Amino acid sequence: MRALTRTPREPKPGITWIAGDIVEGRGVDELVDGCDAVLHCAGAVRGARQRDFDVVNVAGTECVVRAAERSGATRLLALSSLAAREPALSMYSSSKRRGEAVLQNASVPWTVFRPPAVYGPGDKELLPLFRLMMQGIAVVPGHAGRTSLIYVTDLVRAMVAWLGAPISSGRCFELDDGTPNGYDWSDMLAIATELRGAPIRRVNVPHAVLASIGLANLWMGRALHRAPMLTSGKVRELFHRDWVCRAQDIRNVLSWQPEVGFAEGLRLSFPV
Repeated sequence: MRALTRTPREPKPGITWIAGDIVEGRGVDELVDGCDAVLHCAGAVRGARQRDFDVVNVAGTECVVRAAERSGATRLLALSSLAAREPALSMYSSSKRRGEAVLQNASVPWTVFRPPAVYGPGDKELLPLFRLMMQGIAVVPGHAGRTSLIYVTDLVRAMVAWLGAPISSGRCFELDDGTPNGYDWSDMLAIATELRGAPIRRVNVPHAVLASIGLANLWMGRALHRAPMLTSGKVRELFHRDWVCRAQDIRNVLSWQPEVGFAEGLRLSFPV
């Protein structure tokens, strides 16, 4: 197996690191040369301008797709996001939807995975929130929307299952941890409280507060040429009330079932 890296990596059994960058197009042809299957997992999740997302999520996808076509690959899997279901919400969701659109003209058979929030050890976005929760305080958006979740190993197992499945093209799958109708914050807090064995104080942050912070971050990011996470668009994503996956289709096609619910995922992320 080959994998593209922008920074030097320690040798790892079974992986050949290829130095490169999908933004610059370096190393991509070498990466996919002679490969049967190409898995495109790179993505930009932070930014203050549309270009910050598009350069990776749209143009970078185009770069990988064209290289896969040149290599004669027989299949390509693009890891998108459930956010692509609502492209008007944010610069990120718009870029992920347009990245998916790049595949429509691809000659290589392609599949799209749209996972919801992915978490697990090493996660830099959700894990700090869950860590604070396990320490006894939950700072959460003040609404009752619902979301699906998926633990990182379940997502990886789905990708491996795709490698062994019959080749098909033009399919877009949502996938989650198998919890019907996902979770709301009360569900997640109840699970975390039981695992922690002690109460968790919930702090609901109003939309107006987060929206003000998001707008300030957006303008500061543009002024200082930084890539913030919490921007106005991200706040709109956080307050969207339906991030529940419709995941049944993927289980009819792949030999895959999720194994890790939120309780087990928290336990694995924060071993006692």
